[in-house]
Amino acid sequence: MTKRPAIMAVLLLGACAGEAPPAPPPVTVSVAAPLQRDVVDWDDYVGRFEAIQDVQVTPRVSGVITRIGFREGVEVQKGAFLFEIDPRPFRAALDQAQAEVERAEASVANARAERARAAQLLEAEAISREEYDQKLAAERTGAAGLAAARATARSRALDLEFTTVRAPIRGRISDRRVALGDFVTAGQTLLTRIVSTDPIWFTFDGAESFYLKYVRQDRTGERPSSRYAPNPVEIQLADEPDYRWRGRMVFVDNAIDPGSGTIRAHAEVANPDGFLVPGMFGRARLLGSGTYRAMLIPDEAIVTDQTRRIVYVVGKDGKTVPRAVETGPMVEGLRVVRAGLAPTDRVVLDGLARLQPGVPVRTKLAEIRPRARNDAPVATPITTPPPAEATTR
Repeated sequence: MTKRPAIMAVLLLGACAGEAPPAPPPVTVSVAAPLQRDVVDWDDYVGRFEAIQDVQVTPRVSGVITRIGFREGVEVQKGAFLFEIDPRPFRAALDQAQAEVERAEASVANARAERARAAQLLEAEAISREEYDQKLAAERTGAAGLAAARATARSRALDLEFTTVRAPIRGRISDRRVALGDFVTAGQTLLTRIVSTDPIWFTFDGAESFYLKYVRQDRTGERPSSRYAPNPVEIQLADEPDYRWRGRMVFVDNAIDPGSGTIRAHAEVANPDGFLVPGMFGRARLLGSGTYRAMLIPDEAIVTDQTRRIVYVVGKDGKTVPRAVETGPMVEGLRVVRAGLAPTDRVVLDGLARLQPGVPVRTKLAEIRPRARNDAPVATPITTPPPAEATTR
């Protein structure tokens, strides 16, 4: 009697061992429709600020510096007094030239009177035609001499005017390169330098690939060429967290440098307070496309499969479907998807490590929201180095 229950137990255990284990429950994932936005691409460049006008101030006459009338390193207006070259020799030369003008005027007046008397005598047949022609030639020679004397006087007056050196442009002046008592040579001695600061250029070099993209966009009407249109430029300085300076494109060079494969361009930037100075480094972003409709999803919803980027979506049958997508830049903290998604797709946002294509899942509806303000990704600012020394007070 005791063997029968034991046999029944063995038979039951054998039957249970032949059954398949139960399937694991479906994975629960969060899904959401892509966030739709009208997007404009920006291309990044590195460049420096450059003065539109950069003037090397040199004297137009030679002489000794007798006066200096500006403060170094400040803004000067056009026409402001800078230097004085000893004017006494030039004033004396002008006086001499004016005296020659007066002498020539007297000679012309005398020659004109003699020619008038000769005309009366010729009419009375008291002199020959040859004598009259001599008087007429003397008058004309005197008139030419007067014109030459007046031209010399104007030249001497200009020399005297040039002894006062004035600012040829409005801008920020450098230090003085000469001292009182120095002898300067016309057109050779550098007195100082003036650079304009408002507006100012931001100059950069662009790769040939960018140039080709812009040309093709212009031909299709997607984006006008910066050679003809003032496309916007935004600039970030080395210690700034965002792009706060605004400019517009004004120049694209006419050839690509064969050595570097780049083309030179610059934008014009307003600088009313003179904060930006020539030579300053900056990072710029230039309008890189026209406006297009794009889908935005979190970066963590994208899986990299060798050279492809894949997003999982949940089909109507509740199973996962991989989609190859073409991605773009970051906008509002989300990744732009240029192609591969539809506005009605349910994109899987989490649990990607446990997913396989064609696996049924349980979905939990979520919403994709912007994670950052509407700006491009910011670069890490360059921090100011610590001081080498310090003193107490």
